[in-house]
Amino acid sequence: MKRFKIELSTEGNTEIINVASAVAEQLKDQDGEGIVHLFVVGSTAALTTIEYEPGLVKHDLKTALQRLIPDNITYEHEATWNDDNGHSHVRAALIGPSLTLPFANGRLLIGEYQQPVLIDLDTGPRRRIIIGTVIS
Repeated sequence: MKRFKIELSTEGNTEIINVASAVAEQLKDQDGEGIVHLFVVGSTAALTTIEYEPGLVKHDLKTALQRLIPDNITYEHEATWNDDNGHSHVRAALIGPSLTLPFANGRLLIGEYQQPVLIDLDTGPRRRIIIGTVIS
């Protein structure tokens, strides 16, 4: 087993960051087959896979999240803590903080148009840490 960290600075506001190359860098010396488990620390960020391309999918995901979990309605979290990120917590809880991906001989076994991404759902810049665990 191998453990690693990926540290990122984000802008927040549903910023989507492709982490495929950072994960691939951690796997490059791994022989054989296994899985890599990724976990983002914090309750306002999430991990998933998308077709990471500049316009459509990134834009569509942000638009869908706004429709499903709007940022302009009242959340009890905001009343309790006097802040503005209730929607961020709900979005992160629904997408989830972790992702498990297969690999073989140092390469992720993902689709050509499928990339692992971090989504920072908070309302401002953050320092994010992804903890990775390689099991082979």
